Amino acid sequence: MTSPIKPPKGNWWDQPVNRRESIWLGLGVGWALVLFGWMSAFTRIGDQNPIGETYRVTEDELREKVDAFKDAAEEREDGAYVPDGDDVFVVGQRFDWDGLPVVLETGREYDFHLSSYDVQHGFSIRPEHALSQQINLHVMPGEEWVVPMEFDEPGTYHVLCNEFCGEGHRGMHGTIIVEEGSQ
Repeated sequence: MTSPIKPPKGNWWDQPVNRRESIWLGLGVGWALVLFGWMSAFTRIGDQNPIGETYRVTEDELREKVDAFKDAAEEREDGAYVPDGDDVFVVGQRFDWDGLPVVLETGREYDFHLSSYDVQHGFSIRPEHALSQQINLHVMPGEEWVVPMEFDEPGTYHVLCNEFCGEGHRGMHGTIIVEEGSQ
């Protein structure tokens, strides 16, 4: 019996490959090429890719925008903001989401203005009833990312930071409450 640790004896490199092994190697390479092509096409034409524009923004400019958003929004008794228009500002800061909680309508597209005041944060939205469905984005200080989003189902969506941002990271969460739209 040959040892898997010791090299085989003789000139094993120039030995012909068994026909069945060649077929399986060819199938494996062919399948890898199919998957690579599918993955490449899916990232170019798939709907899963977040879109939107990014802008350079200072912390002071960002705070002004978020304060203007909160001033214009209707504040409910539970402290949640109902936006005045289609713009929603959510900005991460250790260890909170400024601009949340927010109340939105189903079937309406909102422009989420995402950023951070201090360090990189992970913006993860998960529906309460299906935690396996989620969207993950990264927000950076100095960058305002405008991402269009639409919610199809009413319910409570949890916003979590999924990028370690310090000692209070595990408590950094907020909510988006989606109610049936008036259509």
